[in-house]
Amino acid sequence: MNKLSFPRPRQSEIGEALRAEVREFLDGWHGNRHGAASFGGFDPEFSEALGRRGWIGMGFPKHYGGGGYGLMERLVVLEELLAVRAPIFAHAVAERQSGPLLLRFGSERQREEVIPRIAAGTCYFCIGLSEPDSGSDLASVRTRATKVDGGWRVNGAKIWTSSAHRAHYMILLCRTAPAGEVRQAGLSQFLVDMKTPGITCRPIVNIAGDADFNEVHFQDVFLADDALIGVEGQGWQQVTSELTFERSGPDRFMSHMGAVEEFVAALKQQPSTEGARTIGRLVAHLSTLRRMSRSIATMLADEQDAPLHAALVKDLGSCFEQEIPETLRLALPTEPDTGASGYSAALANVILHAPSCTIRGGTKEVLRGIVAKSLGLR
Repeated sequence: MNKLSFPRPRQSEIGEALRAEVREFLDGWHGNRHGAASFGGFDPEFSEALGRRGWIGMGFPKHYGGGGYGLMERLVVLEELLAVRAPIFAHAVAERQSGPLLLRFGSERQREEVIPRIAAGTCYFCIGLSEPDSGSDLASVRTRATKVDGGWRVNGAKIWTSSAHRAHYMILLCRTAPAGEVRQAGLSQFLVDMKTPGITCRPIVNIAGDADFNEVHFQDVFLADDALIGVEGQGWQQVTSELTFERSGPDRFMSHMGAVEEFVAALKQQPSTEGARTIGRLVAHLSTLRRMSRSIATMLADEQDAPLHAALVKDLGSCFEQEIPETLRLALPTEPDTGASGYSAALANVILHAPSCTIRGGTKEVLRGIVAKSLGLR
């Protein structure tokens, strides 16, 4: 059986000095700040303001417009943004995983064209992975890219694609060769301009009434040869390295901190022993997850692969976030009401959003399968 350990997180004096600077900036921000009940927000003005300060793509090389910092410094800034529910959804996917993917596997043309715009907060990405009728079986991809003169012809569909209707680009995973005994073979990734003819986005309204999800259809979409990312047929290896960034960050366990803060504020008016126990439990879980996430950032900074570690953080983070609504409700009963304010509105918000926590970034069943296989348990 493989041994599993999380190395001690590396401390960054530069990052901790940045923390105070970020807090000062956030205290003075007068744009579209979201309330405590909010999961996040899509605010181009805010993203551009972060870009001007060099706080997007902090780990990108300077010659691509990045800040030249490391992953630990980026983590500090991200923690502060998430702590106040800052509206970072516009640039989040591009900065978190699409940019690093292109830096690692993309061509020089792709990097020069896209990376500086990501760092400036003016370029947004979506991820084309899940497909209709496929559940969480990513290896069952049926969207097909067929080789034609000068490029590829794409036909198929993707689903649950967050912000596809507002994104400038998609990182598309599709099949470029028939599936053999190894179903993960024959997959490739492409950089897709969302304005390309033949692409149609259809919104999907979730239980909270939001329409961030989309079903994206590709009908005879032509992609030039230089749209291919990395090596043809190596899409599976590339996308799994990308998912480590998606699954290991604090955004996987800090999404509902607004509700926790409202709970603490309400508890000050109605103190109880059960409420105090609940706060202690939540803080203990949050501290543990934060240390694990920072440990993975240290591993990635040292160019170590960490898909197993990331799967664990995502699974534990999903469980933590999904437990928050019931944990709060039992400790301080109230009637959830999206039309109210304060604790009641925050509780209603997390109740509606909690079901999605187990899906975005990988379902619990898939993540636990990764863990079991990596540890030699199956």
